[in-house]
Amino acid sequence: MKISRRRFLLSTAVVGGGVLIGYSALKPSKHRRANAELVTGEERYVTSFIKIEPNNKITIYVPHSEMGQGVHTSLPMMAADELDAAWEDISVEQAPAIDMFANGELVKGFAGEVGIPGILTGLVNFSAASIAELMNLQITGGSSSVRFTGESSMRTAGAAARQMLVECAANRWGVATDECSTALTHVQHNASGRSLSYGELAADAALLEPPGNVTLKDPSQFTIMGKAISRVDIPAKVDGSAEYGIDAQSEGMLYAAIRLAPVFGTKLVSVDAGDVLSRRGVKRIIELEDSVAVVADSYWRAKEALKLVKSEFDSSDADTTSSADLFDGFQRSLNEDDNSEVLEIGDAGAAMEAAADIIEGNYTVPYLAHAAMEPMNCTVHIHDDIAEVWTSTQDALGIKARVAKIAGLSEDDAVFHHSYLGGGFGRRLPFNWNVIDHATLIAKQFDVPVKTVLSREDDMQQDYYRPAVASNFKAAFDANGMVQAWHNRFTGPIQTPGASHIPYAIPNQSIAVVDGDTHVPIAAWRSVDHSQQTFFTESFVDEIAHRAGKNPYQFRMEMLADHPRHRKVLEVAAEAAGYGQNLPEGHALGIAVQESFGSIVAEVAEVSLDENNRPVVHKVTCAIDCGWAVNPDTVEAQVESGIIYGLTAALYGEITIENGRVAQNNFPDYEMVRMNDAPEIDVHIVESGEALGGLGEPSTPPLAAAVANGLYILTGQRVRSLPLKNHDFSRSTPIAQV
Repeated sequence: MKISRRRFLLSTAVVGGGVLIGYSALKPSKHRRANAELVTGEERYVTSFIKIEPNNKITIYVPHSEMGQGVHTSLPMMAADELDAAWEDISVEQAPAIDMFANGELVKGFAGEVGIPGILTGLVNFSAASIAELMNLQITGGSSSVRFTGESSMRTAGAAARQMLVECAANRWGVATDECSTALTHVQHNASGRSLSYGELAADAALLEPPGNVTLKDPSQFTIMGKAISRVDIPAKVDGSAEYGIDAQSEGMLYAAIRLAPVFGTKLVSVDAGDVLSRRGVKRIIELEDSVAVVADSYWRAKEALKLVKSEFDSSDADTTSSADLFDGFQRSLNEDDNSEVLEIGDAGAAMEAAADIIEGNYTVPYLAHAAMEPMNCTVHIHDDIAEVWTSTQDALGIKARVAKIAGLSEDDAVFHHSYLGGGFGRRLPFNWNVIDHATLIAKQFDVPVKTVLSREDDMQQDYYRPAVASNFKAAFDANGMVQAWHNRFTGPIQTPGASHIPYAIPNQSIAVVDGDTHVPIAAWRSVDHSQQTFFTESFVDEIAHRAGKNPYQFRMEMLADHPRHRKVLEVAAEAAGYGQNLPEGHALGIAVQESFGSIVAEVAEVSLDENNRPVVHKVTCAIDCGWAVNPDTVEAQVESGIIYGLTAALYGEITIENGRVAQNNFPDYEMVRMNDAPEIDVHIVESGEALGGLGEPSTPPLAAAVANGLYILTGQRVRSLPLKNHDFSRSTPIAQV
């Protein structure tokens, strides 16, 4: 693949955090900045992603957070392969939270996905790096690390560095560059057999400006990409040396336990601390606008003392609100038909009027918590006119800037200390996390580090939740039993444009959204809108197939004639699952497919009922087309992770509102799929060679629909609301397979 000089200069200004080789003619290139600002010894940055030491050891800097998804391995694999480095010569480090590593490529990538007008594409591409720096974006999310930063930044950085090293070697030998080749972290002169290590050439290469054209490898030339390489973060996580935000520790540290307003949006009115300040280790009681905190010399002492503090919060219109009230409001909005158009194809209204048969279905899903295993925490130390921050986050640069602003300091006077994340799922994005501000405001009152921790109960009751959504459907058949119209209205807001779209060949489609705002705070949750919308659409497609008297798999295959990639993953998943073959008595298969984040996933769930008539998922067979696999081991692990996360939501996940506040407060009443309930998972990677797709999220959306569709065959009951634990399957009437 050839990249023109113009495209290269634009892309290096915006990709992967704008940290590549060239930046613009108006300021020093970023690898020059890296060498000027970051070098501490004889090492050299050949690009600002890639540092080479004289001993030929290479460090690759990753501008994304490692939260179990494997990007600290996959991204270096992409750079190392294009660099022609030996994998054993590679070490990996987290890129620091500085603007040099802002994620400009995400700006460009997501702008393309949301469909910005074509006239603005060039402007966005040119400005993306500056936008990312201005907005302090160093985000890990949207299944974007490999498909955006990796493909457009890491590979280009490795290829450019290789070309620069070859040029330096050719100059030393006085030969043409096309007489040289690279392999295993060395440049060779093919005719004479001479060889120089990258370490010997790095100082010279660091003085060069980036090449005007970079050629990326054809997949047939890969030596590292495509191999199942063990993740670099695993050893530390196994031996216990891995550090998470909550592990931050220093001499003299204090700890804060905090009580936030139980009804979202209300303010603190009064506090009665009694004799809490006389308790051992308690240092101070702090009142904030929407909360009260106790600071002590241990978290346990702070938490126990907080239990004795009486606090009163003001009242609001939401004080008596329940989940039932919220869903009643959703249905009123849907019935009023005051909506915003999402997609209009043909004339669905006319097709409905002319229909020989109409099928309808109304669906709902509840709010969901993120329930990351590491509770929310943030340690801040404000001293000597600087602010130091320790926390697990999906946007280090954004968090650093936010703390600096609250502390009244410039961004240059804040220092962020990176760590692994004990689960993210969207919860640790800066706009989803309500403890950063509180931690900073509390720390401002002390001259020692203060660690603020949300207990598990606090975290579950003070989350920013996956939205509860209601979605109503109608479909029209003509006299020949052909589907002629698809009509869908759902409650918003829309977080991911296009998630409600369907790939099926239905000539008339009308999809629209209505207001679904409530007092409950919402934010991104793993796979965002796709998790709700896929349950809705793939369940209703299943209803349509059965009404038409067709096998759900064959119906999908027929309706996807214009989508060969969808058909392929369906075919692979169905064949691997034994779809259409004999199953154990009392078992059934459900199927679903969805495209999200550039990947297409089909899942087949084998289900039954246990002796108490509760759903059991025995096996999930998944086929995924993510373009091609950088690390097949990571692909499989991420698919398995997404399926388990989706299964938890399908079976148990439910945040309910009572008297304006969250009713659930810990795992006993917000259950997870446990080891003994986990199904066998069979993953099949379909390599289409298309553009790279995401991995962290795409396997979550189809799961609920696949399970529910299987339960319909098994029980004759159509599940239109989640979680499944709320349904009574004791009166089941299996339906005949078509």
